[in-house]
Amino acid sequence: MKARFIRYMLQLHQRLWARPLLYCIVAVFASLLARAADYGALGALLPEITPDTIETLLTIISSSMLAVATFAVGSMIASYASASASATPRAFTLVLADDVSQTALSSFIGAFIFSIVSIVALKTGLYDRGGHFVLFILTLAIFAWVVLTFVRWVDNIARLGRLGTTIDKAEAAALASLKARRLMPFLGGVAKTSANTLQGTAAFSARIGYVQYIDIKALQHLAEEHDLRIMVDAMPGAFLAPGRPLAILDRPGDIDEKVAAKIADTFVIDGNRNFHDDPRFGLIVLSEIAARALSPAVNDHGTAIVITGRFVRLFAAWAEPMKKDEVTEEKYDRVIVPPLSLAEMFGDAFTAIARDGAGIVEVGIRLQKAFVSLSTLDCPGFHEQARRHSALALDRAKDRLSLEDDFARLQKIARLLT
Repeated sequence: MKARFIRYMLQLHQRLWARPLLYCIVAVFASLLARAADYGALGALLPEITPDTIETLLTIISSSMLAVATFAVGSMIASYASASASATPRAFTLVLADDVSQTALSSFIGAFIFSIVSIVALKTGLYDRGGHFVLFILTLAIFAWVVLTFVRWVDNIARLGRLGTTIDKAEAAALASLKARRLMPFLGGVAKTSANTLQGTAAFSARIGYVQYIDIKALQHLAEEHDLRIMVDAMPGAFLAPGRPLAILDRPGDIDEKVAAKIADTFVIDGNRNFHDDPRFGLIVLSEIAARALSPAVNDHGTAIVITGRFVRLFAAWAEPMKKDEVTEEKYDRVIVPPLSLAEMFGDAFTAIARDGAGIVEVGIRLQKAFVSLSTLDCPGFHEQARRHSALALDRAKDRLSLEDDFARLQKIARLLT
């Protein structure tokens, strides 16, 4: 339960209602805070502002902000639909979490709430001379903030639903997730090897869906409490179906139901994958965008070539050597965690492009050049995976390319891997 609550709080930025609600609360407090200026001698020394002047400004804000907020919602929904249609529905959460759009919508709604609350307070005579002055300053500040936010948001909304922007956001999400996993490849636990692989009792979950997050610290506490060693079997991104265990315990026989329930509670399971703790999901989303671009209905070879270049950049970031200050120690010695599979990462990234672009020589050339580049990176497994996928891409292209000269061009580049 604790793990699910933590993940829910961390994912609030993806909820469209969260930030507007926060801004509304702040707006109400700001409106009432002006009353504090009426206490003490300072309020009598402030310049006198007539309530009619403030009310006029507040009326302008209240009458315009609701219409602007409605316009903003309509524009954002159109951008979300465009991103889902031109890229992939899996990228929707990235567009939804756009900070500029959420800040703009929240500012418009917050300014509307501030104006309404302030007008009611003015009409009821809540403020004296000091409160009128502070409320006037707050109104001018909010008016200036709304204008600046609107100008910034108009520039952003023009790009939000574009395919290029969606690709940038997907790459940024994948890069952030890869860098986080690179710093903690085993989530703080012990690396799974052939020597420490457990063959004991399996712990299952009644829920069906994707693993989004694992509370390794809670698993460590459970292992210490019950004198266990726990091997994680379902990493973030794994799909849990009946018969798929969450973890393996170093105990034979049946597991206590209460312990099994506590272990299951450390896994956050949902119907969809997320980008934060699942590095492979970002690669899959980019690959889906490329596959859609290569479909006969779209026929956009350039997008597939661009995304192939993005994959090279992402894998290069994954292959960067660790610095001394970046090396993390094992904090949870009773929890065994499998590594992220490089073979699966390469498959997630390049299989769809190699399959759907097999008959397009330009895509094939870019793929082979990407594999040559990745093979030169000083990271275990990169050369082998690059050679393997280069050979697979050549086999696919051999059956699809009609000209022998085109296939010869691909072979010439692929020979650089040997």
